[in-house]
Amino acid sequence: MKKQERVDFVIEKLEELYPKTPIPLDFKDGYTLLIAVLLSAQCTDKRVNEVTPFLFEKADTPQAMVKLSVDEIRDIIRPCGLSPTKSKAIHTLSQILIDKHNGEVPNTYEDLESLPGVGHKTASVVMSQWFQFPAFPVDTHIHRLMTRWKLTNGKNVEQTEKDAKRLFPEAIWNKLHLQIIFFGREYCPARGHIEANCPICSKI
Repeated sequence: MKKQERVDFVIEKLEELYPKTPIPLDFKDGYTLLIAVLLSAQCTDKRVNEVTPFLFEKADTPQAMVKLSVDEIRDIIRPCGLSPTKSKAIHTLSQILIDKHNGEVPNTYEDLESLPGVGHKTASVVMSQWFQFPAFPVDTHIHRLMTRWKLTNGKNVEQTEKDAKRLFPEAIWNKLHLQIIFFGREYCPARGHIEANCPICSKI
């Protein structure tokens, strides 16, 4: 297959397999989504969804979060890993939201990425899933699959994001990035991947 044929096949197959794309993290607004995505770094969405109900029961707004100590936050989020760093980031970014953004989650990459603990991928998820801004957050699944499908050279996630945005229509970015994640988890794992059993890798 030529590259454009591979792109078209990937779009068609993912739409067939995942016509609906529920966001895998549980949240109720922009703030709780931001915190959930921050917690998901080097942690499974399943584990995050097990932890956030306890955290959000105590604090689901920046104003409530800053009333907790960093130690209290750390104790709750410990199962997510990297809890010392993440707890400080959550407490500090909550104070920044209050001081600089009237307690609201900002809707620009620049403002989001200036928050502690918020990198480009986290900002992209919030921009796409909360603000519905066309974005293509690249996680390890997307980076791995784009490389396997020979749609990027796989040098780094930044290059993968550029290639994805160039190859796929902007109108489907927000849905497609979730479809690729779901596909990677179900059919195309990092280890133990059997190409012949993969509905996409076996064809392209």
